[in-house]
Amino acid sequence: MNKQLQKLIESIEPVSQEKISKTTLYLDTLTKPPGSLGKLEDIAIQLAGITNQEAPQVSPPGILVFAADHGIVEEGVSAFPQEVTVQMIRNFLDGGAAINVFARQIGAELQVVDVGAADEVEDKRLVSKKIAAGTRNFLKTDAMTEEQMEAAVLAGTESAEAMIARGIKCLILGEMGIGNTTAASALVSVLAGCSVDQAVGYGTGISNEVKQHKRNVIEEAVKRRNPDNSAPLDVLKKLGGYEIAAITGAILAAAKVKIPVILDGFICTSGAIVASRLNEHVKDYLFAGHVSQEQGHQFALEDIGLEPLLELGLKLGEGTGAALAFPMLEAAVRMRNEMATFDKAGVTNK
Repeated sequence: MNKQLQKLIESIEPVSQEKISKTTLYLDTLTKPPGSLGKLEDIAIQLAGITNQEAPQVSPPGILVFAADHGIVEEGVSAFPQEVTVQMIRNFLDGGAAINVFARQIGAELQVVDVGAADEVEDKRLVSKKIAAGTRNFLKTDAMTEEQMEAAVLAGTESAEAMIARGIKCLILGEMGIGNTTAASALVSVLAGCSVDQAVGYGTGISNEVKQHKRNVIEEAVKRRNPDNSAPLDVLKKLGGYEIAAITGAILAAAKVKIPVILDGFICTSGAIVASRLNEHVKDYLFAGHVSQEQGHQFALEDIGLEPLLELGLKLGEGTGAALAFPMLEAAVRMRNEMATFDKAGVTNK
């Protein structure tokens, strides 16, 4: 393994149990019945542990959208053609996508990172960390070489580190890549131990016939690639995508410096499974923004041990569900930091 990547993985520490305990006790001194704010209290407690701060902050948030293409689309597994990836990159840059709308709503910095789009986008607003013009067709060969996979992970790490250096307090992850539900389904079926049939959904809106074909393609590809499910980077290399690898790296970078991460949907969560298998402490730095309509997402969340904050019937990607969930984290820290205690308010406690 690349030494830089190995060092990063080993550097991630457990969340602070001391701050978790202190915050748990402190919340019961606020002017409310114990536990009456439900999941918001759980979020506040987790954020204290993540940040190692008694009064954590999550603003300003930052959104990273990683974009890449997939060789597996040659097998007819997607409802949309590959050129849509680059077209959507331009839409992100012009501010017209759903994630742009939600980023503006929550005051988040939004950065689009090309780690493997098939075509070039000449635009100074785009961060280019392109590894190659899409992965290879993993039905025929490994999706990436080991060097490409590690480079993509580190591209995600570098992107997150740069955004964190600019002062963000919460990292929101999104993606774009035609064919990436096929890669995510393959990853999840191997790492989460569910069947391919359980992991495969309708993606961008394929028919029942195409869904069956997609399942058959993945089953055959997994058989041919024979990934080692005890070695997450081997699975990522053989079946993954550049944007999924970058998401893995971004998660590792955030966890290293105790920044909370909100995951979006199925694709992001597949990258999170890889990250959480590389270091067992990673899962405690993660929030699941929502549960998507992709049926494999629930298996992926259960594998990590995450409960979704929202359930809105979303299936878009881009980071939209994660951005919509951010106000819950903001509300949780404001509750902890701004509510009066019984003593300060002069309210009689039970």
